[in-house]
Amino acid sequence: MDLQSQLQELKQDYVRLQDDLEKRESTGQEVDPLVKQLEQIENSIALVRAQIDQQS
Repeated sequence: MDLQSQLQELKQDYVRLQDDLEKRESTGQEVDPLVKQLEQIENSIALVRAQIDQQS
């Protein structure tokens, strides 16, 4: 998978998790695991973007 595709997939996962987080918050469910997953995806996005920048 190329870096651009990987970045798009990570962004889609991030948006999906944000929606799940909002649903859980609105129903009073625990959100800590989703927050951790979002942080991991943010880190992955930053790494992929850095790799893309290095190739430019």
